[in-house]
Amino acid sequence: MNRSRLWQPIVSLCALLCLAALPARAQDYPNRPVRIITDSAPGSAIDVILRTIADRLTQTWGQQVVAVNQPGGGGAIAARAAAAAGPDGYTLAIPALSAFVAPPGAAANLPIQVPRDVTPVGYFGGAPMFVTAAPSLGVTTLAELIALAKQRPGELAYGTNGVGRLTHLTGELLASRTGIKLLMVPYSGGTAQVLNDVMGGRISLVFEAYSGLAGAIDANTVRPLAVASAKRVPGFPDLPTVGETIPGFAAGGWQVLVAPAGTPEPIVRKVNADLIEALSNPDTRKRLASFGREDIPMSPAETLAFIQREQQMWAPILAQITRSTQ
Repeated sequence: MNRSRLWQPIVSLCALLCLAALPARAQDYPNRPVRIITDSAPGSAIDVILRTIADRLTQTWGQQVVAVNQPGGGGAIAARAAAAAGPDGYTLAIPALSAFVAPPGAAANLPIQVPRDVTPVGYFGGAPMFVTAAPSLGVTTLAELIALAKQRPGELAYGTNGVGRLTHLTGELLASRTGIKLLMVPYSGGTAQVLNDVMGGRISLVFEAYSGLAGAIDANTVRPLAVASAKRVPGFPDLPTVGETIPGFAAGGWQVLVAPAGTPEPIVRKVNADLIEALSNPDTRKRLASFGREDIPMSPAETLAFIQREQQMWAPILAQITRSTQ
């Protein structure tokens, strides 16, 4: 008798047992602590948001969800650690937006390509960028800012937290859409350092999410001119959107939860469902709203499509940045 025929039933049985085990693995998941890697520093807005959601997932799963901070390299360090982890659902990550929309060659292993490098799990939330100006600049509307920038090409400086980061991309998008020329000044110390230089008169403009500007807005260190969201935000009903002056303009920070490529689909679906449930908790929603964030429930497939749309939207600006630095 052909030996291959003898082995065929055994091979088929093993395959069926493996397939049957996947839902069981998802049903038992997690049975030990889960790590979520972030490139944000401890105590940063994103770190606080991650820990808020991690606490809710800990309650849901009955297993500790641990935030692991691995900042540096423009998000490349955290992205590399997440991609290299075992695809078992016990190491997840929320890469920086800039890890997905980094200029080509800006850092090793960036930009992240999905689904080649990681498996999208779900949407972690986001917040629109605010266009703000130093009160000393003397502008009160976005239209006035654009007019002034055209009178003083290349003179108005805006601070960023690095080349290719969203603070930089937003400034480049604004310049591209309006035909103005702004001076980008990168800061290694982040938004806090930028705001210090606003008070010192060295920086005129800041593009940042509300979580990074709340104190400065309350102290009148910066003046909000517009918000780059699709519609006006609840906390600032009188603040126009950028789109009311520049139709179609939108820019916002966002985070997505991802798993190493090859993570079993049943586990991905379970984490997605539990993440959506965590974000819908009233206490969690209230906490996240205080950061000016919004959450949109997304399936893994919707998360993948969202990332790819963002990559396509920013591609022309990233190409423009790459050309200007060559």
